[in-house]
Amino acid sequence: MLVTTSHSQKTSHQVNVSSEIGTLRRVIVHSPDSGLGKVVPSKAQDWLFEDIVHLDTMRREEYDLYIKILLYFLDPQKVKGKISTIDAPENSRNFYKPEHPDYFNSNKVIDPQSLLSHILEDEKVRIRLLAAICAVERCSYTTQEYLTTLPSKELSKTLISGTLPDKSMIFAPIPNFIFTRDIGITINDHILLNKPAKIARTREALLTQYIFHNHPIFVHLKDKIIEIPESEHHFLLPDGEKDYKRATLEGGDVMMVSPNHLLIGLSERTSPYAVNQVIKILFEKEVVEKITVIKIPKKRDFMHIDTIFTQVKQNVWVLLGTLSREGEELEKRDFMESLQEVKPSEKLKIMQFVKGYGDKPVHYEYLEDLLDDISQNDLKCKEQTVFVYSGNNEFPFGAREQWTDSCNLLTIKEGVSIAYDRNDKTIEAFKQAGFEAIGAAELLDQFEKGTITPEEVENTIILLPSAELSRARGGSHCMSMPLLRDPIQ
Repeated sequence: MLVTTSHSQKTSHQVNVSSEIGTLRRVIVHSPDSGLGKVVPSKAQDWLFEDIVHLDTMRREEYDLYIKILLYFLDPQKVKGKISTIDAPENSRNFYKPEHPDYFNSNKVIDPQSLLSHILEDEKVRIRLLAAICAVERCSYTTQEYLTTLPSKELSKTLISGTLPDKSMIFAPIPNFIFTRDIGITINDHILLNKPAKIARTREALLTQYIFHNHPIFVHLKDKIIEIPESEHHFLLPDGEKDYKRATLEGGDVMMVSPNHLLIGLSERTSPYAVNQVIKILFEKEVVEKITVIKIPKKRDFMHIDTIFTQVKQNVWVLLGTLSREGEELEKRDFMESLQEVKPSEKLKIMQFVKGYGDKPVHYEYLEDLLDDISQNDLKCKEQTVFVYSGNNEFPFGAREQWTDSCNLLTIKEGVSIAYDRNDKTIEAFKQAGFEAIGAAELLDQFEKGTITPEEVENTIILLPSAELSRARGGSHCMSMPLLRDPIQ
């Protein structure tokens, strides 16, 4: 645990996350790269996209606002009073490009492309990583030889986008790299690296592995980086049995909700074997004392647990009603509606394991029961727990807005979260719960004019334009890997 919350006292090498809502100090995010603009309809689903996106709109009108909001809250000197210059047409978005000399280059809002270019300066790391990538991607020897000649910044861009400086493609893109939550998760002062379930994410997992094991800002974590092992006999199992003992885990299924309590989702992307391994390792290392496993339906609709709930304040959660007690009560009141919205298989299974009592899990019937227990008992909240439901729990808006990430919010500081502007009914529900809602561009304009400061923003949902971002099936929570948060007071 950190012993101080003073922003000025924090060093650039600190890594510690003990909640979902403590003030965010350092985060890894990845701006949409050119690979997203090369997703074609015939390969979209193979690359885990539901649709193709318009890259320029996604960048200029949506994601760039996300970056500026994060910088204003985490590293304001990079943007304060400079936004009109940063976004001037003649500057061609150079501020947002990790390979460009005008890149914002913050040590608080960090792009993995920048970290990657740094480690590629080390010749030994460069040779090993290129060999690994080229083996996975089945490159020709000539291509591998050519890659070794590229400057580090160009090489890092190529390894992520799959495109050479002359615009020719040599790899498939890894468009999901914008969802940095899935590359790893910070659990107190440890880092848990993911093991992606889909082949399309293999390269990003490999790049992440090299970054965390080789970049100087993580050197002090040498013994605190956790990688999930496969079964020692996995390679001997028949193909049909390999899936049963396959170890796959993605960061969207892992939430650090209090210093001693971790949530893990058992989903289409995270396997039972991986969950079992993580529980054993974290208990053995005494990283946490309590782990709750939430088994969700293996459906594309849900994907990870952070697509069905996230936390905004100690006592406030946003969640999908159809997978909750509220959904079951709606079913009882309106049987015909329930036939369309809720199926018996869409019931959660929630088991809580405590270190030393692994064979005696505690069961929760409903998601609200678990979240209320976290708020009241783990976080010692004195206020009643409040649940904000996707689509304000109105049919059919709950499911519609959950699909466009109404439940997938990144909390920057307690009570201040980033959401998508398109989820009108959910925003209405937040307003009914006492929150204000403001567009990201409007808030930035107020910051620039000095009418309000980030420190003064409270109980607010910041609305990010999302026409293109929502096509990628991930919200602000997915698009962030927090490295450092203040402890909750």
